[in-house]
Amino acid sequence: MKKHVAANVSWVGKVDWELSKFHGDEYSTHKGSTYNSYVIEEEKTVLIDTVWAPYAQEFVDNLEAEGLLAKLDAVIAQHAETDHSGALPELLRRRPDLPVYCTANGIKSLKGHYHQDWDFHPVKTGDEFMLGNGKKLVFVEAPMLHWPDSMFSYMTGDAILFSNDAFGQHLATERLFNDRVDQDVLWTECLKYYANILTPFSSLVKSKIDQVLALNLPVAMIATSHGVIWRDNPTQIVLKYLEWCQEYKEDRVTILCDSMWNGTRALADELARGISDASPGTTVMVHCLSKFDKNDALADVFRSKAILLGSPTVNKGILTAVAAIIEEMKGLRFRGKKAAAFGTYGWSGESVSVLSAALDACGFERVDDGLKALWNPDADSLKAAYDYGKAFAGKI
Repeated sequence: MKKHVAANVSWVGKVDWELSKFHGDEYSTHKGSTYNSYVIEEEKTVLIDTVWAPYAQEFVDNLEAEGLLAKLDAVIAQHAETDHSGALPELLRRRPDLPVYCTANGIKSLKGHYHQDWDFHPVKTGDEFMLGNGKKLVFVEAPMLHWPDSMFSYMTGDAILFSNDAFGQHLATERLFNDRVDQDVLWTECLKYYANILTPFSSLVKSKIDQVLALNLPVAMIATSHGVIWRDNPTQIVLKYLEWCQEYKEDRVTILCDSMWNGTRALADELARGISDASPGTTVMVHCLSKFDKNDALADVFRSKAILLGSPTVNKGILTAVAAIIEEMKGLRFRGKKAAAFGTYGWSGESVSVLSAALDACGFERVDDGLKALWNPDADSLKAAYDYGKAFAGKI
């Protein structure tokens, strides 16, 4: 239902309390999410983005019930991913005359998703849509934040930046604004969102923020596509992005592993103890990857200055949960972090070399050739792991 945002701007999106996975099954959303859509009612009535396809009928019915469907003069499609554009087919079935404003790449993406030749109007950075009453939308292309078609829309007068996927988080809430939600939960979800989605594009994040800041536009509000709207000190999230996009790290070490019969896990515990004893101020996290949420683990990797990656040798390779996190880390391209491998083995012992090569491929700075232990670690092997942890702390 329609909720007041500012002046003649309203939220008309959907709160999805039950969402537990996103991007297929790739991203965990423990706190649900929102699909934020906005309507501007000046002399022109404009819709900015829609909602995910399962809620398309409800979304368009709500627009009609609020008297908005017939009033719309245009729709702005800032990003073609279906959690934003999913209601477009139903909306345009019922209002086929509506022009759709998006980037040139947005036209390609929307046609690719829906195979419809709607009334597309391509826009580029600096193009404007006149709203009336002395206000306008100014479009800013934001390619690869996080798709080639992404863009922002800035509303003059009210100084609202409609930022699409930038500055958002997966957080279901009816409270709508950043100053009305639990701050610990909010910032946890913001960091997790950046770590798992935007990390590969960090250099582009900085250049785009610098470009927008150079325009010297006032920003009274940042209206995102997921989670809260930033109205209290809205640029605080922009400053966080500037911090996160520049090889971010804390005094933290994350140990990622999996184990068949707890031998590799026993090494992980001793490694953690050694690091902590050698560097008491360092936060150490141990995640068994077959049991712990991978996206939460990746958020810890993002926060860390170094990681240790462990697996026993299985069929001359590694366990599948470890292989999966490697694939994720290759894509995320973490930078400025040190690493090493460890693991147990019974006869051939390839896992540590496999892991070491993977760490190199992921872009970590590997400090040495890692740690191996034969069979189930005995007291000497556990002592070696503890000592290795102490030495590792000194190398990072």
